[in-house]
Amino acid sequence: MSGFFRRFFAPRWQHRDPRVRHAAIAQLDSHKPTDRHALERLTRDEDASVRREALTRFVDPSTLLEWLATHDTPELRVRLAQLLSGSVPDAPPLQQRLDLLDRLGDHDLLVQLVETGDNQELRLAALAKLDDEATLLQQARDNGIAVVRHAAAERVSSTEGLQRLAREARRDKVVVRKARERLQRQRADAAEAQAQQAARQRILDALEAHALHAWEPLYGARYRHLVRDWEALGDTPSDEQERRFQEASQRCRKTLSDHETEGHAQHQAIQRQKEATRTRQELVEALEDAVTGLQQASQLTHQDLESLRAQQRLHSERWLALSDHYPPDEDIQTRYAEAQAKCQRIGDAWDRASAQAQPLETALRDDHAAVDACLAQIDWPDDLPPTPLIHEARQLRNAEAAETSAPIDLSALRADLDKLENQLDRGTLKTASRLYRQIRQRVDDVPSASRGDLEARLKRLGARLAELRDWRGFVAGPKRTQLLESIEALADDSESSDAERDRRHRQLIKEWAALGDAAATAELSQRFRSASQRIHAALNDWYQQRDAARTRNLEAREALCEQLEELITHPDPQADPDVLRQIRDRAREQWQQCSPVPREHAKPLGQRFGRIRHELQALIDRRANEIGAAKRDLIAEADALIEADMPSSQRTEAAKALQSRWRELGRAAKGEEQMLWRHFRGLCDRIFAAREAERENRAQKAQTRLDSMQALIDRFDAWQPQRADDSETLESAVRDAEALEPLPGGRRSEGMRRRWQGIVRARRERLAQLALGAQAARWRQLRPLLDAHVAADDAALNDDQTADVTLPEAMPQDLRGAHAARNAARREGDSETANHALGRLVVQVALIADEPVAAQEEPLRLEVQVARLNNGLGQAPQPDQELADVLRQLLETGPISSSVWTSHVTRLDALFDVIAQRGA
Repeated sequence: MSGFFRRFFAPRWQHRDPRVRHAAIAQLDSHKPTDRHALERLTRDEDASVRREALTRFVDPSTLLEWLATHDTPELRVRLAQLLSGSVPDAPPLQQRLDLLDRLGDHDLLVQLVETGDNQELRLAALAKLDDEATLLQQARDNGIAVVRHAAAERVSSTEGLQRLAREARRDKVVVRKARERLQRQRADAAEAQAQQAARQRILDALEAHALHAWEPLYGARYRHLVRDWEALGDTPSDEQERRFQEASQRCRKTLSDHETEGHAQHQAIQRQKEATRTRQELVEALEDAVTGLQQASQLTHQDLESLRAQQRLHSERWLALSDHYPPDEDIQTRYAEAQAKCQRIGDAWDRASAQAQPLETALRDDHAAVDACLAQIDWPDDLPPTPLIHEARQLRNAEAAETSAPIDLSALRADLDKLENQLDRGTLKTASRLYRQIRQRVDDVPSASRGDLEARLKRLGARLAELRDWRGFVAGPKRTQLLESIEALADDSESSDAERDRRHRQLIKEWAALGDAAATAELSQRFRSASQRIHAALNDWYQQRDAARTRNLEAREALCEQLEELITHPDPQADPDVLRQIRDRAREQWQQCSPVPREHAKPLGQRFGRIRHELQALIDRRANEIGAAKRDLIAEADALIEADMPSSQRTEAAKALQSRWRELGRAAKGEEQMLWRHFRGLCDRIFAAREAERENRAQKAQTRLDSMQALIDRFDAWQPQRADDSETLESAVRDAEALEPLPGGRRSEGMRRRWQGIVRARRERLAQLALGAQAARWRQLRPLLDAHVAADDAALNDDQTADVTLPEAMPQDLRGAHAARNAARREGDSETANHALGRLVVQVALIADEPVAAQEEPLRLEVQVARLNNGLGQAPQPDQELADVLRQLLETGPISSSVWTSHVTRLDALFDVIAQRGA
């Protein structure tokens, strides 16, 4: 087919002439697939008017939104904006348009929706998708809906944007005010951030300076205080500040750790001193037990005496070694001296017995009479068991006395033998040896005839005791050898520290003494003493340093006592008991750390420190009692404050002042402080609870006023006045609304006020329209009377007859004077003047009806407007009152001819009908 026929038979919407295609669009149905396809092609037509007309046939904005991504045209944007904004009758429902906003990302379309949307919610939804601050600033300044302006202004956050908003948003004072408030908040936040940075810098400088200080009693508390201040700041530190803080904190923690390590070492020294005290106690007890054991034995042999002397020498060496490090207490020193004196007395008695042993043996063999002289020379103590030779001499001398002596309690001896056997079964060598010697002495005193089986049993138990002693010696031998090798190795050790060598030395001496006389020989004891002396010689310098340290400790303790005495002598009347308690605890700590001191100064200095601590505690108690009395006075004030008749805000401020004074006082005694605080806190809680209750009451009243205001708004939003005299109902509602003021601050109250003002304004406008309509309705009532006056005027003008019009019975009172004036004007008035006045009144009615006036009536319009302003003192009169004045003036204006009246009355009828319809 040729091109001509194709063009001839082609559809009209494919015609070459755009006007034909434009006209063909009206014949296409968008519901038919073929026509819809044609319309879709026409939306992309090359002619703008065709595209615009084709797009008007599509009412689904989702389809147009899809086309926007493929072929964007100005006409498509216009049609899509019309449908989404609801500015065309065929726009979809609001909810559908709101759902489509989630898919819309075009900035220009969103701006159009914010500016031209037919619904506030739609505009707000479109505004929520805009992020450009310039656009937000423009909407906050120029948008026609206040809520949208406020929402846009809330999202302007930059300082420059807020400054522009406060400067340019003259249309909305709320936007200006909020912008200025946010600017002030930003400046305040910036100032606060700067202050926090300055505070953080001060804390950082103080922490770095604190890290360089040496340890003192309040070092840790100061460090923790600085860390708490650092963590309490709300801003985030910079990387450099965080690095400096961590470095300074690490140095402070190292100082604290070093001090704790030193304190631990001092604690260990104190523990070692306590261990030395216990060791001395054991040495004295062992020596006393050895003397007691000898005194309770049946006979004193050479082996017993050598064992005692070996123990004495070993204990003396250990005692001297301990004394080199830690001075003994006076009481234990006294006990040790007494035990040594007893050992010396036993040794001296043994030496005398040894010197008289040969003469005593000769006397026992040859001359019994010389036995007493030998015993007198020996002077053997009565509390010591005799030697075998002395025992034999005594038996010989007292043979006859022994035979005549009183009988021995054999049952008690048998009970003691049972006890001895029990001790042997348990393996308690020392106790069994002591009990055996006691029984041996008592059995020897029993006459031979009465001994019976006691002596045989005692011999068996004695053999068991010797066997147990030999076994103990067998076991103790390797241990003693091991200790000897250890102390000799320690004497040759030059790598260990002096303190460690001294500690090991004392430990070995203690273990050696614990073995007693088991497997003890003179050679081993001599080797042990020699090794101990070598260690003493090697540690001589260390001992001198230790003595110097004791001297320094003594000086430190004396200085501490002097400081505390100065504090007690001149106390601060306002001293905080907590600070005094810290001083007391730190002083005790420092006293223990400065240990040991020379022995001769330990006791008097300790008594002095104890007296000082007692006086310091008395000072603490006195200050705590004074603070307790002051806090009881504060409690009485708080109690009186509850009963006082004053506003809750004033009572609350007074309670806060009492709390500040409470904190400034410090703490009372420990038990009393908690009791007073609970009482005071309970009173303050009651005050604050009363304030909260009053606040809740005010909030509840405010909420009640809001609810009442909301109910009033809802009621009058649905109310429409029907008559002009319904104004009293509206004024009563206005008085009710004024009685509910002031409403609590907030957006809801502002919204309620604006809505109420809008309702009142709309209802007053409606009442004004009703009043105006009521006045317009009077025109129909006055029309017959006016026509009668015009007929009378026309008769008077033509025939010179001046007949008066009769007053109607239903004549309103306010028009009776105008009626009389019209009758008088008929006789005396000027027709030209009346005609001009009538024309001016017609123009005034046209102005009241808001109807246009002819060009030739412009002078009359200006005259009427000037007169209206002059009558209202610069303000236009109320329309209903003005219309009533016009009716009165129409009635009293005359004389008027019927021709003039006819030329104006038709227009007056039309104007009054317009006014009446608006007030219907």
